[in-house]
Amino acid sequence: MNWITNYVRPRINSIFSRRETPDNLWTKCDNCGTMLFHRELADNLNVCTNCNHHMAITPRDRFTALFDGGIFTEVEVPAPLADPLQFRDQKKYPDRMKAAQKTTGESEAMLVARGEMGRTPVVACAQDFSFMGGSMGMYVGNAIIAAAEEAVKLKRPLILFSAAGGARMQEGILSLMQMPRTTVAVQMLKEAGLPYIVVLTHPTTGGVTASYAMLGDVHIAEPNALICFAGPRVIEQTIREKLPEGFQRAEYLLDHGMLDRVTSRTEMRDELITITRMLMGEPPAVKGDLPAPAPIPTEEPVTEDAAKE
Repeated sequence: MNWITNYVRPRINSIFSRRETPDNLWTKCDNCGTMLFHRELADNLNVCTNCNHHMAITPRDRFTALFDGGIFTEVEVPAPLADPLQFRDQKKYPDRMKAAQKTTGESEAMLVARGEMGRTPVVACAQDFSFMGGSMGMYVGNAIIAAAEEAVKLKRPLILFSAAGGARMQEGILSLMQMPRTTVAVQMLKEAGLPYIVVLTHPTTGGVTASYAMLGDVHIAEPNALICFAGPRVIEQTIREKLPEGFQRAEYLLDHGMLDRVTSRTEMRDELITITRMLMGEPPAVKGDLPAPAPIPTEEPVTEDAAKE
């Protein structure tokens, strides 16, 4: 035995036997600190399996879980002017847009799609909070109008998942104009007699709460979602008083009549199917609803005359 056998060979073996471990295999829960394996977390729709804390989820992942078989068709949204105000803060507005598009892989803060949910045809749109805080700009206004027009044309209910920090400051007054525009879009649905269901997710604030997010026929929220116009810190500094425990959270608003239901994300699909079919006057959905099998041909009984032949 010598130093080559005792040191060099094991060292060489350890170098060549290393395996790269991806950094994104585990996610730490923001609420309880539990380390969650990425596949288990994805299967549970980004809801902590330990404390039921609802983490952020992208519109595409949400739609994959919502629609039957994860199949949906995107609805085209008219593109607005790229930079109508030539706005610049620390960065130019187009540069911020490019950075958000690169980070999220989406062109804007809202995705509109149509498909079937429990055999019920629906139109759905969802905001992406990771895209510039899900801020409401001209594109979001165009998206909601496109979703409403698609729903009216196909005579389908509209389901909207809100998640926003408010209006987009880089578009100034043009972003605030989306509040009346989206209100008119919601009115189109009401005049057509079609249900408009809003699912408020964390967070839903500002001008979004003051317009289309609070105009639904039914309002459902995910657990512990922050839902408000002005945030609790701003209110405390204004009135100089301590706010109640859980103020502006989904459960607090449910207790005070602002919401109809608070439903976990893992149960949201079944809840929406039940409510949508009820509002559309359709019978309850059947679990495992599949096309009826083709009848099996039965042999005709053999008669005496046929037997003689």
